[in-house]
Amino acid sequence: MRWVIRLAGLILGAVLGVQVAGVLQPSPVPIGPLRVPVFAAGIVVGGLLGALLSVWVWHRFERAMAWVLARLAHVSLRDLALGVVGLGVGLVLAFLIGVPLSRIPGVGTYLALGAAIALGYLGYHLVMQRRDELAAPLMRLDRSGRGGTKGRGTPKVLDTSVIIDGRVVDVVKAGFLEGPLLVSRSVLAELQRIADSSDTLRRNRGRRGLDVLHRLQQELQAVQVVDDPKDGGGDVDGTLVTLAKSVRGWIVTNDFNLNKVAELQGVRVLNVNELSQALRPVVLPGEELSVQVIKDGKEAGQGVGYLDDGTMVVVEGGKKYIGETSDVVVTSVLQTVAGRMIFGRPKEAQGAPSDRR
Repeated sequence: MRWVIRLAGLILGAVLGVQVAGVLQPSPVPIGPLRVPVFAAGIVVGGLLGALLSVWVWHRFERAMAWVLARLAHVSLRDLALGVVGLGVGLVLAFLIGVPLSRIPGVGTYLALGAAIALGYLGYHLVMQRRDELAAPLMRLDRSGRGGTKGRGTPKVLDTSVIIDGRVVDVVKAGFLEGPLLVSRSVLAELQRIADSSDTLRRNRGRRGLDVLHRLQQELQAVQVVDDPKDGGGDVDGTLVTLAKSVRGWIVTNDFNLNKVAELQGVRVLNVNELSQALRPVVLPGEELSVQVIKDGKEAGQGVGYLDDGTMVVVEGGKKYIGETSDVVVTSVLQTVAGRMIFGRPKEAQGAPSDRR
């Protein structure tokens, strides 16, 4: 490869040497003893310089292209396509304006060049600032399946509470939550405020939410940051409901109040807490569980333990088993607003008549 680069540099340097030699001729004399040595010297010097500098120039070119590719790796294909479109529109306008500008004597060429740079820059940045508004019709077209394109699913708008909760990462990774996940800039700002709080607990919660977003973006490429709708109102909940309406999407949350407000306005809500409750295993009276009793219950002699999913297990007569893992026979299951409670007795106590009474 190095020899190929040097050969290409030799040929290109010889051609440039001939061009430079022609410019350095004191006057356009015919071919003769004076002109031939000048052109020969230009070919030799240009070829040698091209062969010597070609490898160095090629390495610098590779580094420059690697830098450009590294910057483009963090840009989504949608943003890249919209940026190219904006740049192209700006250059077309610059060409139309540059034709009359170039006819101005003296400075016309410079004015046309300045117009091309300015309009290309403005076109690119204008499209990038409005990329979410421009991409919204394409997303609806993609979901409807028109033009032979298969829909990607309904957009899901994430709120602050479900991001801090963190379970949405496992739900997405398991494939139970499809469609683009939208995060508004107001939610990002709220997470930033929580992460910068002076309260240690709030600060840790905010940083956890930012880490969850980073995982969703880097590992799953599932998050899209969108601008807040102009008519979203002053609070974050109102902004999320308006955003969900504008993109015809659903809200993913575990906030009870946001859940009710969104449903009243006709927006479907996916509540992570309800999903967690639905996925808990069904336990029937008479089944056996293995649970570690960790504390006293409210009634005398009771012990309390918890299953892996957080379900409370109340063990009658389990106080003496505190700190131990005991086999428990389920006697009843109680569903409450706060969750589900399981009542049981130690397995070895089932045979005692007093215990049965």
